[in-house]
Amino acid sequence: MSLVAVLLIAAIAALAGLVLPGRSARSAARSTPPPSASSVTASPVPTPSPSPTPPPAYDHVVVIVMENHSLEDVLGSSSAPYLNSLAASNSLATGYSGVSHPSLPNYLAMVGGSTFGIDSDCTDCFVSAPSVADSLEASGKTWKAYQEGLPSPCFVGSSGLYAQKHDPFVYFDGIRNDPARCARIVPFTQLPPDFAGGDAPNLAFVTPDLCNDAHSCPLSTGDAWLAQQVPAILASPAFSGARSLLVVTFDEGEGGGSDRVLTVLAGAGVKAGYRSDAPYDHYSLLRTIEDNWGLAPLAAGDGAASPLREFFSP
Repeated sequence: MSLVAVLLIAAIAALAGLVLPGRSARSAARSTPPPSASSVTASPVPTPSPSPTPPPAYDHVVVIVMENHSLEDVLGSSSAPYLNSLAASNSLATGYSGVSHPSLPNYLAMVGGSTFGIDSDCTDCFVSAPSVADSLEASGKTWKAYQEGLPSPCFVGSSGLYAQKHDPFVYFDGIRNDPARCARIVPFTQLPPDFAGGDAPNLAFVTPDLCNDAHSCPLSTGDAWLAQQVPAILASPAFSGARSLLVVTFDEGEGGGSDRVLTVLAGAGVKAGYRSDAPYDHYSLLRTIEDNWGLAPLAAGDGAASPLREFFSP
């Protein structure tokens, strides 16, 4: 073989050595499988933390219902010095009114969201609908009705100065026919020890007797009762040791005009020296109680009512 042929063969071999490794690398690259789906770890999507449920504005709400005096009878009256002083130093709703006549339908509206078509002070016109007591119990809250003059817990009927028509809870079948629940309708004498100890309910509904609520006795008698009882409630360990609200109202006026009744709010977070003539009624009171604990409205009355929010400081 000539020298020229030998040099040509060597050159071709050298070129082959340079090219073939590249092809092998590309082939290896093409033959390398992609990572399997199971081997890919996705970045976890953070689960948003649920917004904490805000605590109720009030731990205790105490409602005291007086009787049969219109706003004009009470506001500025020399027969009601204590109630007027309470109104002047706290919040006063001058546009608040009853929803019906006579007494009973107003009381039913306060705890049931409806008058249920009742237009008398009947004692056997019981109601099968739910009341705010049902809503409270379902949410883990407690209630009691403190009735002055009540002969015994869950007493049905009227006796002496105690009038059944002023005790709305006993009209609800679900309460009256359940001994354990009905036992929460107690004589007013049970309130002081309850509020001095650890048995104060979340909702306390207070009805003075027929004399002390100014129904059958002068307004001055009712005012004297309030002057004795309200300071004791406000100073009680249960009320003063927690965020608590007191509402004093009247069931109805004298039956004429707008039927406005003096309504006072006192307690933690209540605006001092505040007065509003915006229209409210007993359904508004119930709606305020429901909103306080996040309870759903019971009926059309409280469902359409405006709560008493403007009387509270932010």
